Amino acid sequence: MTTATANQIAQLQRSIATVIKGKDEAIQLAIIALVARGHLLIEDVPGVGKTTLAQALARSFNCSFQRIQFTSDMLPSDLIGISVYNQAQQKFEFKPGPVFANIVLADEINRTTPKTQSALLEAMNEAQVTMDNHTHPLPVPFMVMATQNPIEHHGTYPLPESQLDRFLLRIRMGYPSRLSEKEILRNHSGDAPAGAIQAVMEARDVVAMQQAAQRVRVDESLLDYALEIVERTRQTEQLSLGVSPRGSLMLQRAAQARAFVEGRDFCLPDDFKQLILPVFAHRVVVNTRYTSTQKKSEQAEAILNELVERTRIPL
Repeated sequence: MTTATANQIAQLQRSIATVIKGKDEAIQLAIIALVARGHLLIEDVPGVGKTTLAQALARSFNCSFQRIQFTSDMLPSDLIGISVYNQAQQKFEFKPGPVFANIVLADEINRTTPKTQSALLEAMNEAQVTMDNHTHPLPVPFMVMATQNPIEHHGTYPLPESQLDRFLLRIRMGYPSRLSEKEILRNHSGDAPAGAIQAVMEARDVVAMQQAAQRVRVDESLLDYALEIVERTRQTEQLSLGVSPRGSLMLQRAAQARAFVEGRDFCLPDDFKQLILPVFAHRVVVNTRYTSTQKKSEQAEAILNELVERTRIPL
């Protein structure tokens, strides 16, 4: 990594930290998702800064940004666009929807129906939209940052496994510390804080980072370590659905991005270990025979932690 790139990443982290107080890990994971060419799912209770984090990241570099508020009456065409008949030219013209942006904030994604949620599948997996037998590429870079409230809240629909599998990372914000919350009250009692953020890089700089992260070296022993954990998720009776091959690939990409963000051109075992939960926890399904009073997400994390602890870390 060049000094200029390192400075850009440091500026990006500082820029977001001006409005997201005391959440350095969440900020780093959001940047890792961006550099890894992945999508980010932010899950937590209302009011802890999920939308603000997405807006802060989008405003930190010059790009097109669309915020979509998901509701129960939203249709797929409200996302991807529609074909309109042009009487002058006597043909249909495609009018792109809000998904045609560099960063798309899908706010409260689990408040819309599964039919509308599925409209994002092709966009998230292939960075394109197909309408009336025509394929329309999405802008580069392209990233979906979705927020959702815990499924226990009223008026929510669970995301299907196929949708969850397309998110590189799932993170939680958590409540701020007392000191951080006091600083929030002191500094942001007026307008929305993300509106004051200035761009610190261009979209082409992000693309260059994404390409550089792909060249980060990954030792064979680290791949074996990751695949050992993946295999354990598929074999344990505690999980009815283990990690998919897409999940394995996402872990590698996230580990490369983490190494790149930290200024290295090679991965360490810690790059993989620290990302197991945010990459894998939303991809596995707990067997109903092993359900408890814990939330399903917490159960999945506990099982994964146990599998990680039983797997030898390469030296």
